[in-house]
Amino acid sequence: MSVPISGMTGFARCEGAMAGWLWVWEARSVNGRTLDLKVRLPQGQDSLDPLIRDGAKARFSRGSFQVSLSLKRDTGDEAPELQVNQVLVDQLLAAGAARVASGQVRAPDWAGLLAVRGVVTIADDVVAEDAREALDAALRQGLDTVLDQLKAARVAEGAALATVFARLFDEVETALAAATIAASGQVAALQTKVARRAAELLGSTLVDEQRLAQEVAMLAMKADVQEELDRVSAHLADGRALLAAGGAIGRKLDFLAQELHREANTLTTKSATLDLTRIGIELKTTIDRLKEQAANAE
Repeated sequence: MSVPISGMTGFARCEGAMAGWLWVWEARSVNGRTLDLKVRLPQGQDSLDPLIRDGAKARFSRGSFQVSLSLKRDTGDEAPELQVNQVLVDQLLAAGAARVASGQVRAPDWAGLLAVRGVVTIADDVVAEDAREALDAALRQGLDTVLDQLKAARVAEGAALATVFARLFDEVETALAAATIAASGQVAALQTKVARRAAELLGSTLVDEQRLAQEVAMLAMKADVQEELDRVSAHLADGRALLAAGGAIGRKLDFLAQELHREANTLTTKSATLDLTRIGIELKTTIDRLKEQAANAE
């Protein structure tokens, strides 16, 4: 049974509410040579970091990922609860008492004390102990959901890529068939070319037919592209097998495209006819597109 091909681009969002808190998970991914993960979490939620990394490794093999969590108290229409740090207020009053008593400074007013950083805090930043367990469970479930959604988005992209790969392999096969036919005319083209060149050089002088045949034979050996055609055929079969097996095939397809490009280059270099040269160039164009698309597959 084949495994779905996965792309590397996707976005997912999951939100919910629990124990008086609102949370939103977001996860996105783009192309990457390795599995690169960046995490952004609210203060006090660092324990989720290893869960995110383990979850990503269990679902993905490569890509550049960003996973973030936003968390805020669900206050409805109520104003947020303010808390005054009375200990800090007392420390500030005690620190300035001597100078106030000596008349060096005026006694602080309440507005001035409240403006000191740390005196007033908002209760939204603190999760009550009785709510923490329920909230943690909800956040973990939300994390699983958003990572599963991201995986589904990448698999959907992979399905589209599979169609593209299949079409490109068909184009390679068509070019291979045309190249095989064109290659069969290599010897005749060389005979014509050598005979014409000999006539240009020797004029009315009789041409040594045996020497002419030897020259054509040597050139034909150099222009023989059967090995290249056979290797293109083998690489094509390997590519279709990869596509059928599915899974993380991006790197394998990239390597296969490099090998196909090498054979197409040699085919074009050895060509003795315009038809075979044209087919070789078209084949290289198709292979370049295959390589570009392979970079999008996991």
